[in-house]
Amino acid sequence: MHFSLISEIRRRLQRDWTVRIDHIFREANFAADHLASIGHSETIGVHVMARPCTSLLYWLFFDRVGLKPPG
Repeated sequence: MHFSLISEIRRRLQRDWTVRIDHIFREANFAADHLASIGHSETIGVHVMARPCTSLLYWLFFDRVGLKPPG
């Protein structure tokens, strides 16, 4: 399903540069999890936000203070 995206990632990892990939559980990075859920409705490609969307600010706050959101 995501063959082209995975192929592009592998291609970029083979370039002559240093790349570091860390696995962070979604429970420790609410903002990234939220962006991933938003991304499911977007086309594949690079999307640049001039500023974080309102819904993302909520999750960024909890990531910053290191707390789990209520609910």
